[in-house]
Amino acid sequence: MYRQETRQISVSVLPVYIDERSSPQESRYFWAYQVTIENRGDTSVQLLSRYWHIVDANGEIEEVRGPGVVGEQPVLGPGDCFEYTSGCPLTTPSGFMRGSYTMADEDGNRFDVAIPAFSLDLPDASTVLN
Repeated sequence: MYRQETRQISVSVLPVYIDERSSPQESRYFWAYQVTIENRGDTSVQLLSRYWHIVDANGEIEEVRGPGVVGEQPVLGPGDCFEYTSGCPLTTPSGFMRGSYTMADEDGNRFDVAIPAFSLDLPDASTVLN
């Protein structure tokens, strides 16, 4: 599990290789990742948008930006958690992801919360974080 905290917002990520959705013969590898966002502060925040920086083993970069996560823009009160699962396809057997969420506090002030860098590796491969 990978974890990082920014301004009392904790983000944890657990990536898992999905063999059934992968086809190494066709250079197609797929990972699911479960994200838990926890508000450890004393005021409510809302997740407005996401940014992902994805790098495969060849150094190819893909950037993804969009509103919310999995179609939602959750509001997290003090002590609340929000969990979701998403996925990432790669054409190489390893890579890594990192990113950020843009959040807004109760006064409408926006700030970015870091998503920890995490590696995408085959189950039998040694973990490498570029």
